[in-house]
Amino acid sequence: MNFTIYTVTELTRQVKDLIEEGFPQLWVEGEISNFVHHGSGHMYFSLKDEGAVLRAVFFRQYNSRLLFRPENGMQVLARGTLSVYEPSGQYQLVVSELRPSGIGALQIAFEQLKARLAAEGFFDEERKRPLPSFPEVVGVVTSPTGAAVRDIISVISRRCPPTEIVLCPVRVQGEGAAEEIAEGIRAFGLWGGADVLIVGRGGGSLEDLWAFNEEVVARAIYHSPVPVISAVGHQTDFTIADFVADLRAPTPSAAAEYAVPEAAELVLSLEDMLLRLIGVQRSILDTGVQRIDELERDISVKRLTLRLEQHQQDRRALVDRLKRATVSRLEAAKLDWARLRESLDALNPAAVLGRGFSIVRTPEGEVVSNSDQVSVGREVEVILSRGGLECRVETVHPEKKIKTIADLDDGVHRPRS
Repeated sequence: MNFTIYTVTELTRQVKDLIEEGFPQLWVEGEISNFVHHGSGHMYFSLKDEGAVLRAVFFRQYNSRLLFRPENGMQVLARGTLSVYEPSGQYQLVVSELRPSGIGALQIAFEQLKARLAAEGFFDEERKRPLPSFPEVVGVVTSPTGAAVRDIISVISRRCPPTEIVLCPVRVQGEGAAEEIAEGIRAFGLWGGADVLIVGRGGGSLEDLWAFNEEVVARAIYHSPVPVISAVGHQTDFTIADFVADLRAPTPSAAAEYAVPEAAELVLSLEDMLLRLIGVQRSILDTGVQRIDELERDISVKRLTLRLEQHQQDRRALVDRLKRATVSRLEAAKLDWARLRESLDALNPAAVLGRGFSIVRTPEGEVVSNSDQVSVGREVEVILSRGGLECRVETVHPEKKIKTIADLDDGVHRPRS
């Protein structure tokens, strides 16, 4: 019996040839699972349904054109070719195009970017700035040939002719449009001469408006130092730029109306303010004249004489009070001085000596207060109330002390001898 023996490599290669030749190009529908976006840029995932699983690879050179981000659980249509990965012997779908099944890719990309920027705080109301009341320069980022720029110029010129309009011409659809719009916004921020920006274009399909749904435009608006009005499409059109901008206008014409005040209304307002100011000034002037008349009536010779006499009486009373207060303070100071002198006299050593006491000092000047400080034969100086004595110690009595009245008061009356 004859039979052919294959090596694993040979068999796998033949299977690979059969599969690749039998399925040159096909569409597969399934649910994404095990999705991995590798650092190399390649995407690896599986397509599954209720009965089977098919591995798939989406190389970087093809997936770089994707508008949405594939996610696990997303139902998609994948176009590609079948191939066999020889090292593992598994067949896989090499994807060249990926589309959402049901909802469109652009709508998915819109919702994904909207959710991500919302989480970063791009749409928070508290970060949005008020528009200037009287802008001198309005910057416009739009196509130089579209109807939008003509509408903006027309409305601003009619409403507020002194306002200057500065245009940054950009493409508003097609490849590279988003980058141009973002660069125009950044250019106005670097220039610093515009008070407010209008960024937008006329109406169109979702594809036509897509440049204003790009992340690069959203981030340029978010970081703009100049307040931004988004004016993209018609009233029913919404873009990511509308959510990020400080103010969303339903149309470019409406954006121009939001940007500048109505000059005619300003003139009427100024005239009304002028009339009210004149009225206030007249009221102030009438009040002043009335006050002057009252003062003139009050300033008469008799009234002035009475006021002068009253002032003189007040002055005399004040002088009397001042004299009494001065005398009182002087007497109090004298009493304080007498008490202070008595205290000083009581503490004066000369006063103590005058009462019969003396001070004993050694030749070195040390005051002797204890018999232990001297010895027999020691010379001492005795200071008296008047004069002094040079003495020599003949006897020392260590225990002898001066008795006080308290020591002598033992309850027995002793008559003086």
